[in-house]
Amino acid sequence: MTGFGAADGLVGRARVSVEVRTVNHRFFNPSIKLPGAFARWEGDVRETLRRQITRGHVTLSARTHRDVSATSGAIDETRFAGYVQQLTALKARYGLGGEVDLATVLRLPDVIASEPDAAESDGIQADNGDGGGAQLIAIVDAAVAALSAMRAAEGARLALFLGERVSLIEAAVGRIRERAPVRVIAARDRLREAVRVLTEGIAVDEQRLAQEIALLADRLDVAEELDRFTSHIAAFRTTLRDGAADGIGKRLGFLVQEMLREANTTGSKANDAPMLQDVVAIKEELERIREQVDNLE
Repeated sequence: MTGFGAADGLVGRARVSVEVRTVNHRFFNPSIKLPGAFARWEGDVRETLRRQITRGHVTLSARTHRDVSATSGAIDETRFAGYVQQLTALKARYGLGGEVDLATVLRLPDVIASEPDAAESDGIQADNGDGGGAQLIAIVDAAVAALSAMRAAEGARLALFLGERVSLIEAAVGRIRERAPVRVIAARDRLREAVRVLTEGIAVDEQRLAQEIALLADRLDVAEELDRFTSHIAAFRTTLRDGAADGIGKRLGFLVQEMLREANTTGSKANDAPMLQDVVAIKEELERIREQVDNLE
């Protein structure tokens, strides 16, 4: 399922923004992009995602931003004095007004030097202890929570779509159930007429003919298939409504496979144009459902 979630917070003295995106995929397929300073926690981040997201192509990216309020450094007095002298000389040479103030000088390049250990290779201070990993995972959890909220909203819309498709299938199954007895009677009458024409008035063993009609009716009987189909539809609706402890995607996918099996068997027994039309309609709706449930958790 598609979704997006974002969160930010502090990891050590670095402010970190985490974004998580998902698109449809039958399996859990993560792609994680972390700053170099956080690379050692990639396994923990992956496991956190796996516990909360069972299906989807998941892209997580984290960016760091310097926390200015926590940055420490020292003033390079030699460079500071040099800037003051140059500015004072320029002011006198060109007859400029105004004062050379502290704030102006401090904003000039390299007046404030960062402490050597205040930044790592990516220019951002990160906590080197275990606490930094816990802080990063907390931000990831918050981003995944926002993602899950969006996916839940999409899931609700998708549930309506699936419910509509199942209703169409149920209506088609009902039409087949009504048509099935009529189709058997029509087949019986056709058989009797065919025997009459072929025998051209010769006496026929009615008992043998009755046996053949019974065998024909048994071959055409789809009552068991329709009963199982109805049971699968009820189970599909229950799962869609109540969910399942291990997620509904795999269970719904299994039920779709079982319904397709019953549709194929019904079609092979149909030998009737109206019934075959409904079987084709059912299989089309099942394909639409399958495309969606393959992406559901």
